[in-house]
Amino acid sequence: MFIQIANLLLQVLVSVVAGACLLRCYLQWLAFNLGTGQNKTIGAYILPLSNWIVLPLRRVIPSVGRFDVASFVAAYLLILGKIAILLWISGVFLPGLSWPIMAFIDLLDLILSGLVGLVFASVILSWVSAGSQIQYLISLLVDPLLAPIRKALPNFGALDLSPLALLLILQVLQIVVSNLR
Repeated sequence: MFIQIANLLLQVLVSVVAGACLLRCYLQWLAFNLGTGQNKTIGAYILPLSNWIVLPLRRVIPSVGRFDVASFVAAYLLILGKIAILLWISGVFLPGLSWPIMAFIDLLDLILSGLVGLVFASVILSWVSAGSQIQYLISLLVDPLLAPIRKALPNFGALDLSPLALLLILQVLQIVVSNLR
């Protein structure tokens, strides 16, 4: 019972902070300015959650082009720490590289789950809150993923099936990642 409670608490905490690190990485990839302008609202949430781990890592790990390696490594280290704590609490010892590989698989799962959430949020906000600032931000995050699918799918007029196709692709990838475990 204690292990299940610890797992739940660590999963929530690490998902929020590692998710903020991954979102920070993705926003830098999209060339968002988290500190000024319209996007200040999202930066006000992401930066306090992730600065404590990303900024020290940036001193030793530089970005590669637009890819924020420090934020990505921070998310990985958080997940690796979660797995190490859970293994320690449960008294399980995994030899060699098995637990760092488990952490990488969990990181992939978190990325895919976050993308699924973004696609759902984009679809729902396009129905409910079209034209709002949050809908605009979410669509900016999802549109780069939908653009190649929109090019490949035939045009159905007002019916956009690209979010459904992206969700199917993400679900297939989640099945693959869960089978890697």
